[in-house]
Amino acid sequence: MTKIDIISGFLGAGKTTLIKKLIREAYSGEKVVLIENEFGEIGVDGGFLKDAGIEITEMNSGCICCSLVGDFSKALKEVAEKFSPDRIVIEPSGVGKLSDVIKAVQRAAVPESSLNAFCTVVDAKKCKVYLKNFGEFFLDQVENASCVVLSHTSDPHKVEEAVALLRGHTAATVVTTDWEKLSGKEILSAMQQTENLEAELARLAAEAREHHHDDDDDDDDEHEHHCHHHDDDDDDDEHEHHCHHHDDDDDEHEHHCHHHHHDGEECDDPACECHHHHHADEVFSSWGVETAKVFSKDDLARILQALSSGKYGQILRAKGIVDGGTAWLHFDYVPEEADIREGGATVTGRLCVIGCALDESALKTLFLG
Repeated sequence: MTKIDIISGFLGAGKTTLIKKLIREAYSGEKVVLIENEFGEIGVDGGFLKDAGIEITEMNSGCICCSLVGDFSKALKEVAEKFSPDRIVIEPSGVGKLSDVIKAVQRAAVPESSLNAFCTVVDAKKCKVYLKNFGEFFLDQVENASCVVLSHTSDPHKVEEAVALLRGHTAATVVTTDWEKLSGKEILSAMQQTENLEAELARLAAEAREHHHDDDDDDDDEHEHHCHHHDDDDDDDEHEHHCHHHDDDDDEHEHHCHHHHHDGEECDDPACECHHHHHADEVFSSWGVETAKVFSKDDLARILQALSSGKYGQILRAKGIVDGGTAWLHFDYVPEEADIREGGATVTGRLCVIGCALDESALKTLFLG
């Protein structure tokens, strides 16, 4: 099966630089074919990539998402048939619409292939200018991306401004960390959405469920967690799982998961701790956020200590990786115990909280101010 990755970005954003990094660090060992489309007469980036042993089909004097759609489909099929690659990487013209490129790939219907990732590279320093002056084309690239990778991230204020602008148009992971601090494989994971907020929340929820069941089987009440169950007046007897994404006008991507159970047989007393009558899925809720905010170790310690106050709900587990300025901070929290340590960078800061009756607004204020 041939994977097809599309790496778009406005003029000068750094698409080719990212592709070079992926070739060196993420695509190594794979047979890769790059299809370039330069807007102009000459493909200026072909030399390096040919030297790297990558086969290139250059289609110049047009844009694959408009005048060359037909030729592009033919070229894509020919590339797949001739080289039988593990992966085809498409680098569209900087002025092309990502949505049209995706449609062109879909129309080509290359046998034994799958659309794998749609990445858009955005220059953090020019995001505001491009949004203002080239809104239609720029927004199309952002809104249709499975992952947005920021380039030129040396100015933290520009990064915060760029993420705040982008958050109004996408819920995709925005890679805010300097590329030099990340491996190509980490960036590819973000592009493929294997390492994102939803995946991390799912892993944390699974850990919490396992811990919950272990406690139910344990006669020692010392480690037992009691979660209040909330019933909805609903005729549906199914167990529902509702996940909502909220795009706020700030630099965070929030994720909220709520679990409800409708069996009509529960105690009406909200103070009744009857958690043992329910499965973990029926009582847990989760909150998470992606953020470029910088935390000090002292601030993070204060925040984790506050989680045990009960003010934010009954917190069973919290976990995250955040930018600590001089180093990245990894933290884990369980009731009465918190651990903060320095570790490697990730594509953007990420916080995850699992518990019961979470006050999401208060949690957001606690962590993000």
